[in-house]
Amino acid sequence: MSPLARYTGLIERYRDRLPIDDDAEIITLREGNTPFIRLRNIPRRLAKEVQLYVKYEGLNPTGSFKDRGMTVAVTKAVAEGSRAIVCASTGNTSASAAAYAARAGLTAFVVIPDGKIAQGKLAQALMEGAVVIQIKGNFDDGLRIVKALVKEAPVTIVNSINPYRLQGQKTAAFEIVDDLGRAPDYHCLPVGNAGNITAHWIGYCEYAGAHGECLTSACLFCGGKCPYARNAVSDKRPVMVGYQATGAAPFMRGHMVDQPETVATAIRIGHPQSWEQAWKVQEESGGWFDECTDDEILAAQKLLAEKEGIFCEPASATSLAGAMRDIEGGKIAENSTIVCTLTGHGLKDPDAAIRQSTGPLLRVDATLAEVKRAILGNMA
Repeated sequence: MSPLARYTGLIERYRDRLPIDDDAEIITLREGNTPFIRLRNIPRRLAKEVQLYVKYEGLNPTGSFKDRGMTVAVTKAVAEGSRAIVCASTGNTSASAAAYAARAGLTAFVVIPDGKIAQGKLAQALMEGAVVIQIKGNFDDGLRIVKALVKEAPVTIVNSINPYRLQGQKTAAFEIVDDLGRAPDYHCLPVGNAGNITAHWIGYCEYAGAHGECLTSACLFCGGKCPYARNAVSDKRPVMVGYQATGAAPFMRGHMVDQPETVATAIRIGHPQSWEQAWKVQEESGGWFDECTDDEILAAQKLLAEKEGIFCEPASATSLAGAMRDIEGGKIAENSTIVCTLTGHGLKDPDAAIRQSTGPLLRVDATLAEVKRAILGNMA
């Protein structure tokens, strides 16, 4: 492969559709270009005939989809002369912010909820040199503080209220269309802060638009005349479906939830910052929101690992749990093409995986006969 053909990150790949100046120093860890996988075994268990794909965002550099937005947000922060970035986080944002700050030579300050962050994510932020501030409160408390802080301190906020975050995250929709050759019929995502479902819709709309035609009111970036809708790549857009955890489901309750609680820590958010935009996505795409119990989420996580070899964190599996239920219930039409976003890698929260693992751990003598007996006795 020649150097010119080597993948160099999503900003360079989609630069003509991103708000990046030509002379900007690109802060990248070669994010994006994540696996787009058609599931083989899980669809056979369903009562309906469908084509079911997952977009495995857990194979981004820090193990989650957050890297897509962070490369753009930190690149812009550097261009604007920032010396430090700050975020509130349930874990994945802190890991990503810390990594990209390290790459850029900036200081990262991350505000996390006390006792409400998976150890794999906390370890990343600490190892990457972030200043970690743990508050006696939840994510929503942290974000409220961070939003006020940036008015009083010289730091750039890199949560998804930063419009450049969604600009980076929209590239996942570009990749799906590029890989599939068209937009899927349905796109299912976990919903916490609701920035990702909004970003995907922006991406699908830009790929379907042409000559500046703005197809979505969910994008707060362009002001009505889209600078990134050029030649249309896709002639359709998917139905967007967002699934929340039952204990953290403000879109299902119709109002904010003050004390969200779920095993899916990445979506343990009761006050989504992209609240209004996500409702517009639902309306414009003809989609819906629904909720999954913790038991359904964990079962889907385990099923995906055991039957497809794909290990995602619990929040990621929410998209698959909801999709399977809606496929079998007929809400998602038969013979459809469905994409489920898997937002983070399973090693983000190893404790959750270990707690529900039921595979046998066999202890035998160190002899050929004993090992052979153990293998033959457990052959499927």
